[in-house]
Amino acid sequence: MSERFIPNKLAFITLLAASSVILISMGLRQTFGLFFSAFEEGLNCTRTEFGLAIGLQMLFWGMFAPIFGIIADKFGGNKAVFIGFIIFGLGIYMLYSGPNTGIFFQISLGVLVGTALGATAMSVPVSEVGKHFSNEKRTIATGMVTAAASVGYFLAPLFTQYTLGVAGWEQTLKYFMYFILFGLIASIFILPKKQAYILKTEKKQNFTEALIEAFTHKGYILLVAGFFVCGFQITLVGTHVPGYMQDRGLGGWTATIILSLIGLFNIIGTLGIGYLGTKYSKKILLSILYFLRAIIIAIFIFSPPSIYMSIFFGITFGLLWLSTVPPTNGIVAQIFGTKYLSTLFGIVFFSHQVGAFAGSFLGGYFYDLYGSYDYAWYIAIALSMFATLVHLPIDEKPLTVEAAR
Repeated sequence: MSERFIPNKLAFITLLAASSVILISMGLRQTFGLFFSAFEEGLNCTRTEFGLAIGLQMLFWGMFAPIFGIIADKFGGNKAVFIGFIIFGLGIYMLYSGPNTGIFFQISLGVLVGTALGATAMSVPVSEVGKHFSNEKRTIATGMVTAAASVGYFLAPLFTQYTLGVAGWEQTLKYFMYFILFGLIASIFILPKKQAYILKTEKKQNFTEALIEAFTHKGYILLVAGFFVCGFQITLVGTHVPGYMQDRGLGGWTATIILSLIGLFNIIGTLGIGYLGTKYSKKILLSILYFLRAIIIAIFIFSPPSIYMSIFFGITFGLLWLSTVPPTNGIVAQIFGTKYLSTLFGIVFFSHQVGAFAGSFLGGYFYDLYGSYDYAWYIAIALSMFATLVHLPIDEKPLTVEAAR
């Protein structure tokens, strides 16, 4: 990678470390939908209870993303992510060792894992990398980090489906602890941006002033609203596609193929959108992404079930899966600068996770109520059209000296 793209060694090390962290945390998070039948049999868990646990996970992920963002902005992203992996390990340990039924199931899989993801997944690692790069290169850099999640998305479901079959769900979760340990070590190397460089390029602004500036900016509010849709859709897919495919007469490996293809083609999608974000308006790219999601979901649910349609959905939805992250993060940094980027993007990400809670919970609730996921899919399509429109009025003009670089 050229020196022209990488500004210094700190940026290079942080890029590698953040990519490793996201590969692990997002990869493990993507596998939980594959456990639904094992938890039904082993823990007598209903789909509503399972959906609620994943919904709580998404909600706590979102609630703690801005909190860990504040920790990252004040004390360093490495400290925030390190704490997150400690909590992640505790949640997984409780899930396989007990107590792991009833409220404890919700605490371990929902509250603890969700809290951990607030530090280890997406908002903090992506934002810490974004701080090291100029506006012209930021979407490429954050696209690379987001693409690392795709590698995890591709490999983790394959590994999990295999180990569930040969070793059982408890042993599979024990294997997860080794990955968490690796993430713990990698988190140490998410290094802060050089302070001298920050002082030269950013305007003086305290934390409260930054929040007031953001929440009085119409574009920021629209980003918050739009990112809700992304959370709803990807969590509905990640959590309930295994059950949906089973109900349509296709085996468990079909869902695994979908999730793995999503991960594989998301690499192309996130890197591609990272490059396009340097050439074209980020808000227009976001509107196009959400419009395409509506079309693909509609084709998927209204077409007869088949392995070919599953492959089509995995590939096409994978291209759009996390492609919303680089332009969304990029718009926040472009408008407001990077001094409080972890915090401001963490707040936007909280909206994403409120949507994720809704997608996860409503998917399970509608299934138990009506015996079908259809109503959740219909909502996902309608929300996509909403997001297509809501990004268009955003004013991407920078407000800070640093953002304009």
